[in-house]
Order: sequence, then C-alpha cells, then structure tokens
Amino acid sequence: MTTSSPRPPTPNSLPRIVVASLIGTTIEWYDFFLYGSAAALVFNKLFFPGSDPLVGTLLSFLTYAVGFAARPLGALVFGHFGDRLGRKRLLVTSLLMMGGATCAIGALPTHASAGSLAPVLLTTLRLVQGFALGGEWGGAVLLVAEHGDPRRRGFWASWPQTGAPAGQLLASGVLSALTTLLPDEEFTAWGWRIPFLLSGVLVVVGLWIRLSVDESPVFKAARAQAETRRRDVGTRERMPVVAVLRDQWRDVLVAMGARMAENIGYYVITAFVLVYATEHTHLPKQTALNAVLIGSAVHFAVIPAWGALSDRVGRRPVYLLGAVGVGAWAFPFFALADTGSSWALVVAVTVGLVFHGAMYAPQAAFFSEMFTTRVRYSGASIGAQFSSVAAGAPAPLIATALLAEHGNGTPVALYVMAAAALTVVAIGCARETRHRDLSDGRDEHDQDDANDENDQNGRGTPSLAPERR
Repeated sequence: MTTSSPRPPTPNSLPRIVVASLIGTTIEWYDFFLYGSAAALVFNKLFFPGSDPLVGTLLSFLTYAVGFAARPLGALVFGHFGDRLGRKRLLVTSLLMMGGATCAIGALPTHASAGSLAPVLLTTLRLVQGFALGGEWGGAVLLVAEHGDPRRRGFWASWPQTGAPAGQLLASGVLSALTTLLPDEEFTAWGWRIPFLLSGVLVVVGLWIRLSVDESPVFKAARAQAETRRRDVGTRERMPVVAVLRDQWRDVLVAMGARMAENIGYYVITAFVLVYATEHTHLPKQTALNAVLIGSAVHFAVIPAWGALSDRVGRRPVYLLGAVGVGAWAFPFFALADTGSSWALVVAVTVGLVFHGAMYAPQAAFFSEMFTTRVRYSGASIGAQFSSVAAGAPAPLIATALLAEHGNGTPVALYVMAAAALTVVAIGCARETRHRDLSDGRDEHDQDDANDENDQNGRGTPSLAPERR
C-alpha cells in the first residue's frame, strides 16, 4: 500500500497562505514588541513608580522577560497539538490568545489606582502573551514551508519571518506617532493605551484571513500515513515531544544554539537601544523610536532577499554570515550610538538589523528541514522557544544591568559577541538542509540510499515502517 504524495499548492494558493501567515505573525509580534517598547518608555513610571529610573526600567524589563519564560510552555503545548491536530487550528488559537491579552493590557489600572495589584495583572497578561507566541512561530513558518516550492523554500518561508520587523515597525510607528502628537503628560496618562487597544481590530482582520487557508498538505499526508500504519500494522505514534527529544535531541540543541546570537542581538538592537539612547546618551524618545522604525523597514526588505540567497548557497553559509556580522558590529554599534547623532543611531540600528536578517531569514526553512513531519511543530518550536529563555528573555535585563554597573556599552558589546560565538559553533555542528524533502525529513542523499535499499530488497514502494525521527 502506498500513500499519495501531497499535492503542491496552486500558484494562487501559496501567496494566499504566505499572506495569512505574514499578517498573523505581524499582529502577534506587534503585540509582543509593543510591550517591550512600552516597558522601556512608560511602564517603569506607571507600574513601578518611586524607583531610580534605571531600577524602574530593570523591574519593567523583568516583567518583559516573564513573557519569554512562558514561551517554552507554549512551544510544548502548541507543538504537541499542532503535530496531532494540524497547524491551522493552533494558529487561530494563538492569535486569539495574544490579541485578547494585549487588549486587556490596554485596559489595566496603573499602580496609582490599583497599587501592587497593577504589576501583578501586568505580569499575568505578559505570561499569556508569551505562551501564545511560543506556539505561534512554529505553526506559521511550517504552514508556509510545508506548502511551498522546495526549490524556493528559503524565500517563501522567510516571509512569515518578516512579521517580526513588520510588527516592530507597526508598534514603533504607532508609538512614534502618539509621542509626536501628544505631550509627554498625556501620552503617559492615557495615550500609551491606544496601541494596545488597537490590537483588537488587528486580530479580527488576522482571524478572518487565517480561517480562509487550508491545512498543510505535508501534514495531512503524514497523518494519513500514521492512520494507515495504526490500522494495518498496529503501530502507535509516540507523543511528538517525547519522540523529538529522544530521537532528534541533537537537532534541538543546534536550533537552540543558532538562536543565541539572533535572539540576543535583536533585543539589544531594538529594545535595549531605547534605554541606551534615552538614559545614557540623552537623545529624545522620538529619536530612538525613529531609529528603530527606519531599521525595521530595512529589516523587512532584506529578509526575503537573504531567504532567496539561502536557496542558492545554502542555509548554513547565510546564517554564519549573519552571526559573524552581528558579533563584529557590536562595538561599532555602541560607538555610533555614543556620538549622540540621530543619524548615527539610525545607521547603528539598521546595519545591525541587516546582519540579523541573514540569520532570521533562513531560520524558518532551516529549522523546518531539521525535523520530520510528525514531530516538526514540536521540534522547531522547542528549539526556537527554549533558547529564548536564556537568550531573548534576559537580554534587555542583562544589558541594562551592565549599563548601570559600568556606565558604557563595552560590556554589552562583549555580551553580544559571546552570543555570536555560540551561534557560530552551533551552525558549524549542523548539517546543510537545503535539499531536504519535508514529506519524509530526508535529504537527497538519504533518499538515494533509501531507494537503493528498496531496489535491493525488491520493493518498489515506500516502507510502512514508522517514519524515521
């Protein structure tokens, strides 16, 4: 008995799937980054008043880091059900959870009216945000990667990745407009709530688009094959999380290491820079937001180009270029910021994000190709989100503490360089995955070996043994 190969998407369906994933990830990253920007600009005053400015910012970033702590749990839960039930259902759930939490933040009472209850509620909603985002990323990139043309998988799968700079662009743009239009007193009093409440409108749009796309054909074929094995052979599938941690733990570790420079570098460049520019170099809040705004626009533009390049030369070379670039740019980044020039800050952020894009663009295809279909949501999500606890979560916190202790950006630059070194080692240990077939998790070389074995055994059809994990 054979299982039919998944039908490739029609030329019109793939762009629609890409748009659905992109809009959804944009909304979720908008919600997530909005919190980070607000943590740097106003939450220290509204929820942690009476502290030294940097201490208040540290406490604010601590609640920011809590969202990262919930992401691994979201990866486990969403990964398990995404591998069992499908990618689409879980993406709808994550979007509703994230949007609901963000709207609720916009309606929260502050410390002035609710006392210590205010930061507790803020932290709780941040946990919900982190849980939702932990499940969002894996499903969004897999939905595109498993639909897409294998020869251009890096390009197509990079589009959901542009949701991060698009969300940052949207969050920074809304905040920048509000800080321009409103005096500081009014922005602090009520203006900061507007972008959080706006999330409700965006979620309705994203939900409408996501409900219009079909489930991944690769997943449907794998699920049908698993049902056939269970019916004909009596083979039961192991829990996805158990299977991936038992059989593909090396790939999980590679994915975690690959995220170190990407995650730490990004949050230093886009979140900590707001603190550094306003508290250390005493640039206006608007100038710092504009730098992130311009850098995010360039970041959005270069990600698909880096993704397309990874289709031509491989995932590893492009990823390595980005890791080395982020590490090498760390000292020039702070040197430019220290000049106090608004344009120097724009250059510092933009170049840093261009190098970051060389890691972030191929990441979606790279991580998708590491894991087999029945554990792919779990494997990609666990590898990506567990590393965020050690990387992205404490990055603004550590950077702010280093600034408070040393009074300059040198130790922060060394911190970024150390993360880049870890990522270089991880990518050096990885295999190139560009030619891997997502329908069975093997690359062309492995497929040739399997075909030879089938020929020698007199079999012309694929084996129904449990898929290799």
